Amino acid sequence: MVSATSLTGAAGEHFVMSELLRRGMIAALAPAGVPNCDIVVTDDIGERLCAVQVKTRRGKGSDRGWHMGKKHEQLTSPSLFYCFVDFAMGTGASPFTYIVPAPVVAATLSECHQAWLAQPGAKGQAHNDSDFRRFLPDYAHLGMGKYEDGWLDPYREAWDLLKQAS
Repeated sequence: MVSATSLTGAAGEHFVMSELLRRGMIAALAPAGVPNCDIVVTDDIGERLCAVQVKTRRGKGSDRGWHMGKKHEQLTSPSLFYCFVDFAMGTGASPFTYIVPAPVVAATLSECHQAWLAQPGAKGQAHNDSDFRRFLPDYAHLGMGKYEDGWLDPYREAWDLLKQAS
C-alpha cells in the first residue's frame, strides 16, 4: 500500500509541474533518486536551466511548516529553488506555493536553528541538536525580530523567479 505521505509528495510535484508548464516553462520530473532535485526547468531553447525541489504539506500541523534536514543548510546554488506547496486540506482554501531561492532557504534554516539551539527548552534544559529542521512561515517564537509572520509573502506564487532563472 502506498503511504499518504508519498501520495502527497507526488501530488505536490505534479501540481508544481502543471503550474510551470501552464506558465510556458519547459519542465520535467527528474529521475527517481536524484537527491536535491525533483523537477528540471529550462527555457524553450535550452539556454537556461534551474532545478526545483518540491516540499508539500496537507495543511496539518499548528506551525504550518515543512520538514527539512540539516543538508538543506548547505544547498546554496543560485540555480536551485524550492517550491513549498500547501494543499490546505480541509480549510476550504485553494492550494498555494512559495517559490524560494535555495540561498534564502539555507540561511533561514541555519539562522533559525541556531537561535532555537540557543534558547532553553520547556523545562529550562538545553535543546539537543539533530539533523531535523522546519521551514516555517513564522519564526516569531524565536524572538529574532525577523522571519516573523509575513516574511514569506514576497515568495507566494512568485513563479517569475523561476522564469527569470530558467
